[in-house]
Amino acid sequence: MRTILVVGGGYAGFYTAWKLEKKLRPGEARVVVVDPRPYMTYQPFLPEVLAGSVEARHAAVSLRRHLRHTKLISGRVVKVDHAHRTATVRPAEGPDFPLGYDILAVTAGAVTRKLAVPGVAEQAIGMKHVEEAVAIRDRLLTAFDRAATLEPGPQRRKLLTATFVGGGFSGVEGFGELLSLATSLLRSYPELDRNELQFHLVEARDRILPEVTDRPGEWVVRSLQKRGAHVHLNAQLLAATDGHVVLSTGDEFDSELIVWTVGNAANPMVRSHTDLPIDGRGMLVVRADLRVGTESEPVPDAWGAGDDAAVPDLTAGRPGVAIVPNAQNAVRQGKLLAKNIVADLRGRKVRPYLHHSFGTIATLGLGRGIFQYHGIVIKGFLAWVMHRGYHVLAVPSWERKIRVFAVWLTAAVSGRDIVSLASVQDPRRAFVTGEEPGEPAVRSEHAQSA
Repeated sequence: MRTILVVGGGYAGFYTAWKLEKKLRPGEARVVVVDPRPYMTYQPFLPEVLAGSVEARHAAVSLRRHLRHTKLISGRVVKVDHAHRTATVRPAEGPDFPLGYDILAVTAGAVTRKLAVPGVAEQAIGMKHVEEAVAIRDRLLTAFDRAATLEPGPQRRKLLTATFVGGGFSGVEGFGELLSLATSLLRSYPELDRNELQFHLVEARDRILPEVTDRPGEWVVRSLQKRGAHVHLNAQLLAATDGHVVLSTGDEFDSELIVWTVGNAANPMVRSHTDLPIDGRGMLVVRADLRVGTESEPVPDAWGAGDDAAVPDLTAGRPGVAIVPNAQNAVRQGKLLAKNIVADLRGRKVRPYLHHSFGTIATLGLGRGIFQYHGIVIKGFLAWVMHRGYHVLAVPSWERKIRVFAVWLTAAVSGRDIVSLASVQDPRRAFVTGEEPGEPAVRSEHAQSA
């Protein structure tokens, strides 16, 4: 039996393995997925995890629950020697070991792009994984409880200040949702004043949301500013040491929470530890049918998809243009990759990846959103409803759809749950020292209103 190795269990990897299970005949091939996490993160829900509109576990899709006929290895592939059909796996426990395969599907995904800005490594949180979204939410809630015990002054202002660096979709959606949560929290904290709440969005370019056109992007900026946000365009973060933010525009302020969402970088394993062809950006060179290589020099038994692959965009009308690396494309590439691998196994013709966008949609906070499809732009509540409708349909499995929808219904009736569980990051403190962890008491909007 041939072995199909899927490197990475994110969007593209999960859907590749999921569809392979359904399409392979018994005994035709076995599928192995290597990923350090036991779940696939549905990243479009991370902004709503920040705001408490989606439970953290509901934004994570269990690999073992849905990939029941796939061998799952908890670890990461650190090297690929495709010439010898061998990958080196670094497991969660134990030494590295070689893993042989017959067919390779590289869907390792990209990593968060980091810049050498003083203080960022020590102070900032990314927003690519569920645990990061949970930590951001808990830090905000904890900051509110701490600020409520202080007299007005610099320390209180710092606790009530949040800074997002990066004005792409991830940053703007997370910023809008967290701003919505913070604004609603003020009703539960009469000690705090609305003017003390400071939210800063920092973007190096002259506009945010590059996926939408200029006028809708400008509307988003105005909308955030009307809600009290500070949007810094053409601004770069120069330093964030000890939470003191210094921008290239000359602005300086203290910020308790700093969220880093400046985009993706090439996966180090793909860029530096494979014998597969990569481009100048460190991305895997693939053809339109997702086979690794070029039209004249394809690499046998090697395939790639998702954020680590430079998939040609056949809709661009000119060569050299790659597909935008986003969730919408990764999901569809994963499905096609499974079909093409099975077709190739059976000696059939494979299909190129050709996808026309359904449009661009983003949430900007509870009841606010924006949608654009060519010249059609929808703003506000209707766009927000469309955003929720699309993603509850797009998240894999009916089990996850039902859970997410149930949480939304509960929140519509009872309001947001504002429980902070930051103390779980140090769960043994009370047991070992006998001291309380110093985190705020559990409370919810419903309990306080009662």
